[in-house]
Amino acid sequence: MILTEEEIREAAEKTREITAGCDTARGSLIPVLQKIQDRLGYVPAPAMEEAARHFGIPAVDVYGIVTFYNQFRLTPPGRHRVKVCMGTACHMKGGNIIMESWERVLKIKVGETTPDREFSLERVACVGCCTMAPVLVKDETVIGKMTPTKVDGMLFSHQLANKKEGVPQ
Repeated sequence: MILTEEEIREAAEKTREITAGCDTARGSLIPVLQKIQDRLGYVPAPAMEEAARHFGIPAVDVYGIVTFYNQFRLTPPGRHRVKVCMGTACHMKGGNIIMESWERVLKIKVGETTPDREFSLERVACVGCCTMAPVLVKDETVIGKMTPTKVDGMLFSHQLANKKEGVPQ
């Protein structure tokens, strides 16, 4: 995903603010990256470069840590986050089919954000609603007994609501 000049500037500035109060011990790197993600919603390349400068390490080392731990996002989250449960019950009841349906309608893969940044698609280990499998969480709403038809309907409803509000598609 291509960042705007404003996003690049913001990522660098906010990372400098976060690292300003931190020591340069390498053990502080992961907590700093977590703070960056909390603040920005993800860890973009300019933030990794600033963190690397602060800690006096190559940027590729920071990138290695960000890509190693799945708690970190490399792309900005969408305005609407779709989290598909892939826990045992959901997996057995077709969670993978639900994931494929979202990938198809949004034209993105898991871990990505749509180009208009309206939706991001995530895989989660367990939502804790096994009796409702397969389950997804859209924003903060848990939706159970998902089917590919419901996926299509949810996206269509979203598009209709945006049309009523005059949001360009």
